[in-house]
Amino acid sequence: MSPGWRLKAALAAECPLQIVGTINAYCALLAREAGFRALYLSGAGVSNAAFGLPDLALTTMTDVVEEARRITQATDSPLLVDGDTGFGGAFNIGRCVRELIRSGVAGLHLEDQVAAKRCGHRPGKKLVTVGEMQDRVKAAVDARTDPDFMIMARTDAFASEGLTGMIERASAYVEAGADAIFAEALPALTDYRALTGVMQVPVLANATEFGRTPLFELEEFRSAGIRMVLYPLTAFRAMSQAAVETYETLRAQGSQKTLIGRLQTREALYAVLSYLDYERKLDELYGPSHMTNPEEMN
Repeated sequence: MSPGWRLKAALAAECPLQIVGTINAYCALLAREAGFRALYLSGAGVSNAAFGLPDLALTTMTDVVEEARRITQATDSPLLVDGDTGFGGAFNIGRCVRELIRSGVAGLHLEDQVAAKRCGHRPGKKLVTVGEMQDRVKAAVDARTDPDFMIMARTDAFASEGLTGMIERASAYVEAGADAIFAEALPALTDYRALTGVMQVPVLANATEFGRTPLFELEEFRSAGIRMVLYPLTAFRAMSQAAVETYETLRAQGSQKTLIGRLQTREALYAVLSYLDYERKLDELYGPSHMTNPEEMN
């Protein structure tokens, strides 16, 4: 079963399918432990977490593919990847699709912003023509070697072209071969209903925090016909805030004593990573370890 097939199976099994953002391989393992059927690698997550850069098209296809490969090597949970605008023209888009498939990714989404893109929940976004975005979709479809690899088209048109323009664009992208639609920054459930009412493919809603879309409940998205709900950076934001508070506490108090109750234990970490299984394998290969107690590890 290919990763694309597993993503489609997850979509069939859960409605709406909750897709959770994982900025690295360890987060992917934690998300799997929590029961999520599908994972997501955000372009903003790669820029912010791996490079300390804003989400303004500053990372490359290679950067994103490498982060995706690390996740897919850690877990077989299907991974959807943010392909931004495709990292170039038709040949670049095709190469991106092939590299992601080789890396074990289940699907990607491409967006209709210009190459110098902005965050989907910021003002000033500019879009390419409908025809150019259709060409992006066609290039992606033409390049895939796994027929189940999902090609999703993201549209940021609501901000500048309204509901009618967004629906017209989404319809054109499906006509070009998109398997699903990512409707970015919609402010109301009625807007989602209007879109899903005419789409013949699944529609994804981006439930990102502090943006233009309210934090609707899962049942509300379901009632609006949404098939996938994305939480792209929720865990990253929580981790980052925890890191801020941890660093401030260490600096102010000179000890982590007051933090212990909020820290993941060594035993919990080892359980996620199957650490003891690796250690037992070492003993099997090379004889009893001189370090039999994991607590002796730093």
